[in-house]
Amino acid sequence: MRSMSKKLVYLTLCCLTLASCGQAASDSSSAPASSSPAASASGSASAAATGDANADEKIDLTFYYPISVGGPLTATIEQMTQEFTKQNPNITVKPVYTGSYADTAVKTQAGVQSKTPPDVAVLQSTELFSLLDMNAIVPLDDFIAQEGGASYLSDFYPAFLANSQTDGKTYSIPFQRSTIVLYYNKDKFKEAGLDPAKPPKTWQEMKDYAKKLTHDGTWGLEIPVTGFGYWMLQTFALQNGNNLMTQDGKKVMLDTPENVEGLQYWTDLSKTDKVMPEGATDWGTVPSDFLEGKTAMMYHTTGNLTNVKKNAKFDFGVSFLPANKTYGSPTGGGNFYIFKDIDPKKQEAAWKFVKFMTESERAAQWSIDTGYVAVKKSAYETERMKQYTAEFPAALVARDQLEYASAELSTHNNGKVMKTVNDQVQAALTGTLKPADALKKAQEEADRALAAFNK
Repeated sequence: MRSMSKKLVYLTLCCLTLASCGQAASDSSSAPASSSPAASASGSASAAATGDANADEKIDLTFYYPISVGGPLTATIEQMTQEFTKQNPNITVKPVYTGSYADTAVKTQAGVQSKTPPDVAVLQSTELFSLLDMNAIVPLDDFIAQEGGASYLSDFYPAFLANSQTDGKTYSIPFQRSTIVLYYNKDKFKEAGLDPAKPPKTWQEMKDYAKKLTHDGTWGLEIPVTGFGYWMLQTFALQNGNNLMTQDGKKVMLDTPENVEGLQYWTDLSKTDKVMPEGATDWGTVPSDFLEGKTAMMYHTTGNLTNVKKNAKFDFGVSFLPANKTYGSPTGGGNFYIFKDIDPKKQEAAWKFVKFMTESERAAQWSIDTGYVAVKKSAYETERMKQYTAEFPAALVARDQLEYASAELSTHNNGKVMKTVNDQVQAALTGTLKPADALKKAQEEADRALAAFNK
């Protein structure tokens, strides 16, 4: 899903770059007014007021999208874009599969720098501040206003909008979104004398369960590290009461007693309790190990739910992540962004496409096809979703966990900040540094990376 080497390429590029600088498509979509925030921000979007003047004008859109979970999702995306063009014959969307989230960010940023950005792209929701620092995207508020403004946004889950908004503006629309959940092998629970209907609810229970499940070549638990150590660290931080960053993306809170406790617990699972592999477990290896029976429990994105459902040869369960002071998970996944240096008519067409892709029925089907959480509340009121979740209640776990979810780590100079957190978490898990020393170093490096934004 998310390879470490590609992530490092992306993070390096981010640092260099920043240092140097709901209805279906049958709905009509009128253009934003020329006084829109989007128009004033982009210097060109004001012309969107005439974007529908000629509904028959042919418009071609380039759409970048990543795939970061298992399963043949390229065919699903291509089918959805074809459906859009059937309903909007004057707009042709060219979907371009751009690899992982990291690959997609690198390709997108290269396009922005060369003045050839995509028209619309799905990028990690955490890219918000990086894209703003590059002056790459337009706010969507005037488009949103024409759909009902606050009432339109109210159908999206607040936890997913947390990474979409800053300074009172909305810059992206949630699409393939997730939380981290606990997957567990019910057959192995039975073999270990554990009740498969009762997954662990606390850190202590998870450690106790993992000890009973670790035997005969099977680990009790696996938590991926490579590329997304920061994301997993957030689970322990939130379960201990606080997130890792401020809402404005200018400060991080890494070196705290609560975070040290969380990282110490995580490292002890492998080094002291011996219920988890030592070192840096790869993101893509963990679901493979789970499906092959090499681990009885795993932390992973709900975006892998459909993949696990289709490929597991055993009965499995899904639950909230175990709590300490509280339950908690960061959100994850990608949002739709519309780019600044494109024709205003393309911006308007891109908005139609974004609306189409996130319409309630379509969001429900996307969730069923992938395992991602449907981003709209109304999607769970559709007949297809009601039927699916009645037959497969595990599909509701990540949605229900949103009550305890918070924004994924996102800051200015985000590549540099994420890299230092990833590096120091990995240093703790490999035994290079003690958890307290690792987080102290991460705090110092992150503070330096953010210093320019706090003057």
